Amino acid sequence: MDGMMGTVGTAVGMFAGTNVDDLIVLTVLFLASRAGGRPRVWQIWAGQYAGIAVLVLVSLVAALGLTIVPDDRVGLLGLVPFALGVRGLLRARGTDSDDSPAVATGLLSVAGVTIANGADNISVYTPVFRTIGAGPVGATVVVFAAGVAVWCLAASWLGSHRRVIAVIERHGRWIVPAVFIAIGTVIVLESGVL
Repeated sequence: MDGMMGTVGTAVGMFAGTNVDDLIVLTVLFLASRAGGRPRVWQIWAGQYAGIAVLVLVSLVAALGLTIVPDDRVGLLGLVPFALGVRGLLRARGTDSDDSPAVATGLLSVAGVTIANGADNISVYTPVFRTIGAGPVGATVVVFAAGVAVWCLAASWLGSHRRVIAVIERHGRWIVPAVFIAIGTVIVLESGVL
């Protein structure tokens, strides 16, 4: 039971940490839907589910490909999200972050935005999927499915509060890199590679 709770906790942390940027994108999409009717609410939900499903599938395939890498070296992949986090902190420090999320207009473009935002997801999910068994992978996928629903509901709510959006946009550039650094550190430390 403790093992399952640990798996669920890790999955929740992975999903939240790798999808903070998606929360901002989804919020903007829900705002656009309210303002102009596009994309439709169902397209946002379906596009987000489709995009996350593709990212999980790519991560699973990549994890299977890693079976040729010795177990004691897989933990080094934790350096990827760690490096992304450091790079993100350096970028956040050096700019006012005028990057605005792309606004999609339909199901495929919502899925495309989710996938395009997903390099970080793949870099985090792949080493984790490589090091856990089939049962924990299944539990993780279920948590991710629930996470998409929570994200869509939260973004819909946030999309009706412009002040909340301003706070997320202002601090999100610091939160996301910090979470990546934490995830990378956990992967490296728990792998025993050091």
